[in-house]
Amino acid sequence: MRAFIEKSQAQYPSNATDQTIEEQRATYQKLYLDFNYGRPVGVVSNDVMIQHIPVRRYFFDTAISDSQNKNSASPTEKRLIIYFHGGGFVLGNLDSHDDICAEICAGTGYEVVSVAYRLAPEHLHPAMFEDALLATKVLIAKNDFPVILCGDSAGGNLAAAVAHALRPEPESIIGQLLIYPTLGPNTGKGSYERHALAPMLTSKDLEFYLESRCGRQTEDIPKDKTLFPLLDDDFSNLPPTVIITADCDPLSDDGKNYTNLVKAAGGRALWINEEGLVHGFLRARREVKCASSSFKRMINLLLMLGKKEWTIIKK
Repeated sequence: MRAFIEKSQAQYPSNATDQTIEEQRATYQKLYLDFNYGRPVGVVSNDVMIQHIPVRRYFFDTAISDSQNKNSASPTEKRLIIYFHGGGFVLGNLDSHDDICAEICAGTGYEVVSVAYRLAPEHLHPAMFEDALLATKVLIAKNDFPVILCGDSAGGNLAAAVAHALRPEPESIIGQLLIYPTLGPNTGKGSYERHALAPMLTSKDLEFYLESRCGRQTEDIPKDKTLFPLLDDDFSNLPPTVIITADCDPLSDDGKNYTNLVKAAGGRALWINEEGLVHGFLRARREVKCASSSFKRMINLLLMLGKKEWTIIKK
């Protein structure tokens, strides 16, 4: 894990948020290219637009048999995973999470659609939420099979916010998997205090990203459930929810708190806090054993949600 952190910070240093937005995006590109593992055999994609929103759809080339891709799953029912990438609402695009989405497609056998929502600071909240919501509505309308929402970090925030917004259509969304998501304001307590200086993501970084997203100082940002899903006053009728957090991450308590609220409202929710891991560990899934185990667990959890089952996935 330490080697992964050192390798990451060689490309994207701990003081990266002191750079200009253009510099941050350039260094972030170096980071994701350095950790790009390519696509599994047989996974192809096509890029299309949903109005103004670029999306990339991943699926299997039927000309390539399962025997050529031994890591792929072959589910009996079709499912669509809608994926929202991380990057603090400032960084990331279709390419930054291309290999991750391709591996999710290969591991589950489900189609995956990655959504390139508008980024801050060029576009302020609620632009990114509106894009995530619009893309999800259009994809649900165009597909006659159920949807699983998924996202990491900032993308986990968007997935949860969309799930809350679309509760009048509970049959359309059969689950959500949130990967080290940011779900609420910084309380300055719990994991926010314990891991304020954690490698890969600090409290200072969170403040920068939030101010970039909202275009104002943190203390002036209103209480908005589309910005902070944890501030919603209703957690009923949400789809079955799984949250994976990194133990050494200021955001880890967001997962615990959200899970408790869903359960208290009578819903199904599971929180798994991955010991020894840091924010952004998806990129370590080929280099760190426990990160690899966690990614395999995510695939199994997506399959569980896709089958509309609810069994505890053990570590």
